[in-house]
Amino acid sequence: MKKIDLLVLVIIAMILMPFFLFHQVYQNYEVFNTAHPFIMAFFKFGILATFGEMLGSRVKTGTYHPKGFGIAPRAIVWGFLGIWIAAAMGIFSKGVPAFLETRFELFTGLPVAMGNTFSCLKLWGAFFISLMMNTAFAPVFMTVHKITDTHILNNGGKISCLFKPLPVRQIITTLNWDVQWNFVFKKSIPFFWIPAHTITFILPQNLQVLFAAFCSIVLGLILSLAGLKKNKI
Repeated sequence: MKKIDLLVLVIIAMILMPFFLFHQVYQNYEVFNTAHPFIMAFFKFGILATFGEMLGSRVKTGTYHPKGFGIAPRAIVWGFLGIWIAAAMGIFSKGVPAFLETRFELFTGLPVAMGNTFSCLKLWGAFFISLMMNTAFAPVFMTVHKITDTHILNNGGKISCLFKPLPVRQIITTLNWDVQWNFVFKKSIPFFWIPAHTITFILPQNLQVLFAAFCSIVLGLILSLAGLKKNKI
């Protein structure tokens, strides 16, 4: 472990420690999180998902912040993506149980069960919410993220890239779709994201977006592994 890794661990501990030592800090967080869920989603994903990409960079290149990485634009983009994710989670978590209840007698009472303590019915509901979200929403989200990520890299990680037109057509035609399909979609979605988000939707609602944001740290590692795979192709 290098000194920079130890410093990162110390910073993380200092940030998290007040939430464990002082009940009022956590209580204030809960109140603000309930009152302003999308603002909190912006910061949760802006901080945690960006750190996940930095961690992935550390694994892939040996440094948390390589030249042109662009911490600031990545954090801002992830913040807005976080709002999109939070909205999607709300839509799927309400819509899927309601749909299943109206179509299948087996799922009678599912919307109510999703707000209660753990049960087999809630487990099945969480699984189907995760399945629908990760097959309908995730591929589009992952592609959009890849496009914005490429745009940031193409502009040397400068904050000014956020004010430039996004050349979607140019970027999307140059993506490595072999890696995007065979690794990011075909492997990470069924083997990681569907199980991870099943756990997410079992958790109390106030913890779901936070847990999903923590999962985005793993996304950074997955994308770094995808990058390593790309270099081998």
